[in-house]
Amino acid sequence: MTCDIALVAFAQTDHRRTSEDLSEVEMLMPVLHDVLAQTGLKTADVGFTCSGSSDYLAGRAFSFTLALDGVGAWPPISESHVEMDGAWALYEAWTKLLTGEADTALVYAYGKSSPGSVRDVLTRQLDPYYVAPLWPDSVALAALQAQALIDAGDTDEPALAAVASRSRTDATSNSHAQLRGSVPQGDYLVRPLRTGDCPPIGDGAAAVVLAAGERARELCARPAWIRGIDHRIEAHGLGVRDLTDSPSTRLAAEKAGAFERPVDTAELHAPFTSQEVVLRKALRLDDSVRVNPSGGALAANPIMAAGLIRMGEAAARIHRGDSDRALAHATSGPCLQQNLVAVLEGDPR
Repeated sequence: MTCDIALVAFAQTDHRRTSEDLSEVEMLMPVLHDVLAQTGLKTADVGFTCSGSSDYLAGRAFSFTLALDGVGAWPPISESHVEMDGAWALYEAWTKLLTGEADTALVYAYGKSSPGSVRDVLTRQLDPYYVAPLWPDSVALAALQAQALIDAGDTDEPALAAVASRSRTDATSNSHAQLRGSVPQGDYLVRPLRTGDCPPIGDGAAAVVLAAGERARELCARPAWIRGIDHRIEAHGLGVRDLTDSPSTRLAAEKAGAFERPVDTAELHAPFTSQEVVLRKALRLDDSVRVNPSGGALAANPIMAAGLIRMGEAAARIHRGDSDRALAHATSGPCLQQNLVAVLEGDPR
């Protein structure tokens, strides 16, 4: 699908192990100010605002309403929220702009994982009758997927370690990353995954601005046009899935037009090294594609914002002229359960 809507600005926090000295609003406000300043827009100029976050992480219901203090909800604004990663908030904003009811949108997402045990919190995503009562945490489920890949001959532990090393080496040039450079693989966390195969736990936020048509060119020298975007979901029951494959990612990529022409960059939301193996296969990415030049989720994984960051990082490379056609991916749920794929392009040079 061809759409005349673009990402025109992207900002994010410096991701940290803990931001206990800051509330969600205090963490978010500098990011919102930054992304609007890049375009020269004021809050009142934005036609639509959409956010992504999780009440489970915040520990209170309707926590997103407090974050609106960082946006400025008076005079009244057109606003919405998704209880998902911010990439899905971007999808909602994209559909809003397609209607023509607005020509600009502000999308933001945030998450503070540091206050509690995120591995346990994420079990609340699981089937409440058959799986959640067993309390399999997010790392244990990822380890099941990693072992399935090893048993199938798709990867091995040295290959997984190489994914981690490459990602965090690439993150050396990313000043916002939580982990950069040489990071030891460490001991087994849940076999076959070692500490280095898993994402850091931390806090962070991100925001992007979308704009339609000529408005995008007014706000950005080289907009990142969304040429296609789609999201799909796997079966809820892990036992009926082939954990070595991701049909939902492949279908979303097909619907987004990712296979029509090659991409030069891919920002993949792969919190675990084994998940990059699955995604590369589903997305048909060969060694000619630069994968996660920002370091990806292995370098910084603020839950509820990490997927939106993949969109923003891919767009930023187009803005800078480092990429002409990029793929961005976001995921939610255990073992790549739900997946969103977007294809971004810059104007011909």
